[in-house]
Amino acid sequence: MQKQTVTFGEIMLRLKPPEFQRIVQAREFEAIYGGGEANVAASLAILGLPTSFVTRLPINEIGDACLAFLRHYGVDTKSVIRGGDRLGIYFLEAGAAQRASKVIYDRTGSSFATMQPGMVDWEKIFTNSDWFHWTGITPAVSESAAKSCEEAIQVAKKMGLTISCDLNYRAKLWNWTKTPGKVMEDLVQYCDIAIGNEEDAEKVFGIKAPETDISSGKVDAKQYLAVCEALAKKIPNLKKIAITLRGSISASHNTWSSVLWSEGKFLEAPTYDIFPIVDRVGAGDAFSAGLIYGLQVYSGDNQNALNFAVAASCLKHSIPGDFNLVTATEVGALMAGNKSGRVVR
Repeated sequence: MQKQTVTFGEIMLRLKPPEFQRIVQAREFEAIYGGGEANVAASLAILGLPTSFVTRLPINEIGDACLAFLRHYGVDTKSVIRGGDRLGIYFLEAGAAQRASKVIYDRTGSSFATMQPGMVDWEKIFTNSDWFHWTGITPAVSESAAKSCEEAIQVAKKMGLTISCDLNYRAKLWNWTKTPGKVMEDLVQYCDIAIGNEEDAEKVFGIKAPETDISSGKVDAKQYLAVCEALAKKIPNLKKIAITLRGSISASHNTWSSVLWSEGKFLEAPTYDIFPIVDRVGAGDAFSAGLIYGLQVYSGDNQNALNFAVAASCLKHSIPGDFNLVTATEVGALMAGNKSGRVVR
């Protein structure tokens, strides 16, 4: 029996005005569910890996609907706990051209934010698991969520699971402490794999790529070797470090690539030119899922694992919603050079 990948974090109700309307214009909102770790779990399940998502949901119809949404995509929800007062919400205003997208959080006091250590039986959950994934969003939500995350990480480490973390810095969430970098360092030290975007290492640990100005819309992959080496020196337990590279020409037009540092070796992925962007939310999570999948399926072939992750997350930009609804076959076709978008008949 194949072992599971476990992810842990908050899933929220996502409310978005239709198409590219601004929130001030909206008279209705499109409702779906999403959140960093849930996005990874759903993507992995669709790609074909057994995946369990752990969170805390309220005991009401909204919590029930959220569970049904996850199950629809094949995510194992048996370890979801119930309780608390409400599901967190985030509002998304989709940008276009030179107008940036905008996110507004409404998650204070949510069921997940108020969860406490001891609520989850991590040893039971990890019995049939070999991989644990979390993101920097989880400890940012609240002090109790950070302590719950630390509890999960320590049990996963004790039980010998591979542990991956997406640094995922969210300035709007880090309100309970003045030292988010210290909190993250204490947690990431247990990890085998760290993932981030072109800014995360700087915002979390103060490690900046030399000669780089991401506001220019151009990103030089080679500048991130220094970032990987500095991060590996700061946290010696890390075996692999992946950094996604987004060149933001406009809200509708991005380039997309990544680099991977693996125990001293530095790899670069192909660069994709993405235009027009349908929905970029969840692209980083799609990359994390693609890398977790690639490192397991292409065991020992780090270049193919990296290329798979970048291709998978490239395709996410074409899909509305948080989840990356693409199959391994579709990702493989893009990796093989099928970029034309012609109708498959």
